[in-house]
Amino acid sequence: MDLLKGKNAVITGAARGIGKTIAIEYAKQGANLAISDLKMDENLENTAKEIAEYGVKVLPLASDAANFDDAQKFIDTIVKEFGSIDILVNNAGITRDKLLMRMSEGDFDMVINVNLKSVFNLSKAVQRTMLKQRSGSIINMASVVGVDGNAGQSNYAASKSGIIGFTKSIAQELGSRNIRCNAIAPGFIVTEMTGQLDDNVRREWLNKISLKRGGTPQDVANASVFLGSDLSDYITGQVMTVDGGMHK
Repeated sequence: MDLLKGKNAVITGAARGIGKTIAIEYAKQGANLAISDLKMDENLENTAKEIAEYGVKVLPLASDAANFDDAQKFIDTIVKEFGSIDILVNNAGITRDKLLMRMSEGDFDMVINVNLKSVFNLSKAVQRTMLKQRSGSIINMASVVGVDGNAGQSNYAASKSGIIGFTKSIAQELGSRNIRCNAIAPGFIVTEMTGQLDDNVRREWLNKISLKRGGTPQDVANASVFLGSDLSDYITGQVMTVDGGMHK
């Protein structure tokens, strides 16, 4: 199926993990892609090469999503190249997990800036184009941790909870112009990031999951395709949990 054929999509944090998988799936579904990460390194270049194999346009760019001016320049470059932007996937994210008593101000600020402020930066930058088009879909990557919280992740939980509130607010602001804004809240997804967790932590998470397995980046990509496609054109302001039944 070509659920995204002819659409122009922007995906941040696309060099690896969930972002890369979303980008590849979007290419399979026919979307032209602008992808970014903090550096123009081998990982981002490889993602671009894999996307190009599906015969769609691809524009890889180094950009700091947490920097307001960088985000605006990034979007301006894409509009100049593609002419329009139909989908924005805000996927840039990091963790700096520590108990509050050991967490530094820097640990907190960095996670908030990369995870939450980047969503503000890119959404604000892209809205002008989407308002002119009177159409668009903004998809923000939240987390079940932003819903339930998690010990040792107060900074991460705060950033993801903030994304959920931001998503619901922007959906209300932009809905009258046919611009949708939704969030995806992944649960325990098997990636390089979760691979760094302690074995005991992983076991605790798996015990909470109804399906008794971790999710895959592809599970998240499938949800992202749905929210970016016309199949979801009457869905906005929602948080789609992709967690195997972890959040009850």
